[in-house]
Amino acid sequence: MSNSDNHTNNYRRKFLAQSAAVAGLAIAPGIVLNKVAHAKADADKATAANRWGLLIDTNKCNKGCTDCVTACKTENGWGSIDGKASSETLSNKEQQAQWIRKVTITDKQTGHVQSLPLMCQHCETAPCVDVCPTGASMKREDGIVQVDKHICIGCRYCMMACPYKARSFVHEKLELQKAAEPRGIGTVESCDMCSHRVDKDQNPACVDACNKAEHGAMIFGDLKDANSAISQELKKHGGEQIRADLGLNTGVRYQGL
Repeated sequence: MSNSDNHTNNYRRKFLAQSAAVAGLAIAPGIVLNKVAHAKADADKATAANRWGLLIDTNKCNKGCTDCVTACKTENGWGSIDGKASSETLSNKEQQAQWIRKVTITDKQTGHVQSLPLMCQHCETAPCVDVCPTGASMKREDGIVQVDKHICIGCRYCMMACPYKARSFVHEKLELQKAAEPRGIGTVESCDMCSHRVDKDQNPACVDACNKAEHGAMIFGDLKDANSAISQELKKHGGEQIRADLGLNTGVRYQGL
């Protein structure tokens, strides 16, 4: 590569970062931008000794059940619950946050219908992290992907890069937020595997809700621990990645697809 090419590439990178910053300030008034840092202080507990993962058995996932979605809403303070008004009252339904959603897939050849929860897949090689110009979109040492709301500038590159459409953008000022999961206008957000619970050695809220309903469709655990329940189940019966062809090595796996 010539010196001229290097100069051009450096200029493009600098221009992209500056443009994103200006756009973010316009999109997200009132958001204080701090230096690039870990998304949360608790993330310091995260180490590469673990790789947290989630295994979902679609054969045990009831089509009409949304307990995992309700639990996520309650725990993290997004969306409407039991018909009550959403925290995003000024946004269109299509624009409101959706950290986890139930989707229905149909085999066109056989007509077989399945229902499954879809959320951030916590990729080892995360496209959202690769395209973020500020470092707000980041992956913890233990594999959990999350967003630092303090330095997110609202450019939404990560939303475009995510092949799972797992990220949402906050279009309006919010009130009555959860202390463990602060949300802010002009920022992007998504499932972070309830990292505030994981750091306290607890399951994500969706997993506990599924277990409480006695469905047993979700297993959370350490993919690096050969003796963990999730590793043992994957060893016995296997698991698939959604869009495995992308080579992202997702932390969320499915059975029965």
